[in-house]
Amino acid sequence: MSDAGRVMDGAERFEADAVSRGLDVEIVEHLEAQSLPEPAELLSIEPGDIVKSLVVKRHDGNFLFALIPGGRQISWPELRAVVGVNKLRISDDGMALDATGYQCGVTPIGSTTAWPVVADERIVGRRIAVGAGTGGRVAFVDADALVAAYDATVTDISAEETHH
Repeated sequence: MSDAGRVMDGAERFEADAVSRGLDVEIVEHLEAQSLPEPAELLSIEPGDIVKSLVVKRHDGNFLFALIPGGRQISWPELRAVVGVNKLRISDDGMALDATGYQCGVTPIGSTTAWPVVADERIVGRRIAVGAGTGGRVAFVDADALVAAYDATVTDISAEETHH
């Protein structure tokens, strides 16, 4: 039976896109961790090395990825200034799925649409862990290579996480 008509799953899309962009990614299977410090501990890395790829919706209906290091959250005033748009909001799971084709393990790598990427400057110069397009896996990648591969804007777009 031919594979030609088959749609690639998230993991396959992730790997194909990484290869096409010359990104050297190391995929690590990990247990379903419940909180950020947990995967950091399991992977023996700092929480700040785990980078969340947050899907942000613009008022015009387009999206962008905000890459935010663990322990930090989006600084909305900073992100609005960078993007030059006043109305931005974090997408819910359904919107993220529509925007990227990913149910979980959301990442710019292998996204069904190559939305613009804005990376927090704190990730530069580090080996970071990002979503790998599916649950239970993370991918290690050089942050500078990721920024270059997606022509990302690098600036200060995060603030310390506040716990309510």
